[in-house]
Amino acid sequence: MINPEIDIFLKVWNEKWSTLPKGSGPAERRTHFEDIAEDMRLPTPDDVDCSKEHIVDTSAGPVRVRVFRYQNDDLQPCLIYMHGGAWMQGSPETHWDITARIASWNRQTVISVDYALAPERPFPQAYDQCLAVTKWVKAESKDLSVDPDRISIGGDSAGANLAAAVSLALQGTDDMPMAQLLVYPACDFDTSRPSMVENADGPLIFVKDMDAVNAMYCPNAADLKDPRAAPLYGADHTGLPPAFIAVAQYDPLRDSGRAYAETLKAAGVDVVLDQGEGLIHGYLRAMEFCSDSVTKLEDMAAWLRDMNDGKIG
Repeated sequence: MINPEIDIFLKVWNEKWSTLPKGSGPAERRTHFEDIAEDMRLPTPDDVDCSKEHIVDTSAGPVRVRVFRYQNDDLQPCLIYMHGGAWMQGSPETHWDITARIASWNRQTVISVDYALAPERPFPQAYDQCLAVTKWVKAESKDLSVDPDRISIGGDSAGANLAAAVSLALQGTDDMPMAQLLVYPACDFDTSRPSMVENADGPLIFVKDMDAVNAMYCPNAADLKDPRAAPLYGADHTGLPPAFIAVAQYDPLRDSGRAYAETLKAAGVDVVLDQGEGLIHGYLRAMEFCSDSVTKLEDMAAWLRDMNDGKIG
């Protein structure tokens, strides 16, 4: 049974999306999503400065990042965050509620990445940008006033996919993040998993739309098994950072996240798997309506705080 508070959120969410004209393409969806997210944004914690932005030069073009920083002059731990949105929509602004709260609750810096979006800019451009930003944060840690030894990476949905892929790419290097926070991640593109059948009609995301969305991100079908796009296909997952993986019971992507958790565990990686009972894909967006959504984000932040304090790993 879906948490009844989620149903309240879904009613509001679906009403707002119903005003998008039929036949709208990705560009129109992006604008609509930005408007909805701004309209539903929760109050920003008073102790977080969200005003600073940087432009990072990468091989896939310049990328904007927004800095969410707890307001003190201390050297802070840092989370590099990649937003969700099926690789075709979303921004640091659409996921403001998540990043601002982590910054406040953990008294840390969160750097949110406005990576390239499909279909205009398909794989591997978003991946290349997120990889470059992760290296940039380490290189510029002094100017950013973040601790170079306490840099983590995370994201939700498509953003969690990118975070996992970047962690895999940096495996065993000095730039490898300290930890990875993966919220309802897409770790491969297998639509035959039981969760895809059980939750084919969502809510929030629908299996019937996935092939088209995935083709926007990876127009070359062979890339759907490239570890940079599907980290579950990595040849070796040993030595990767500890991971907090949050899935949701009523999410088509649930079993992809579970499979990645099992793969990491089998490789000796420390993994916390939150099953998200009663919850759906995108549940962090329901914090205004669902107390369990708030509790789940608090749990994620607490795990990350323990990582920052050296209590895990």
